[in-house]
Amino acid sequence: MKIGDRVVMNDNYRVSEGNKGKVFVVRSEPWDLCGTECVLLEEYRGGYAVDGLTLVE
Repeated sequence: MKIGDRVVMNDNYRVSEGNKGKVFVVRSEPWDLCGTECVLLEEYRGGYAVDGLTLVE
């Protein structure tokens, strides 16, 4: 996953109704947070686990 990728939140974690199906743009390189690879997303506060995201083609 890299900066500029378009992603949606998948069902690996609970996703709020407002974020289901919403396309986000990755705005950081992945980093390790306590053993979980995370990224920052545009229009989302805080990091989000990479395994909870699916790339949009």
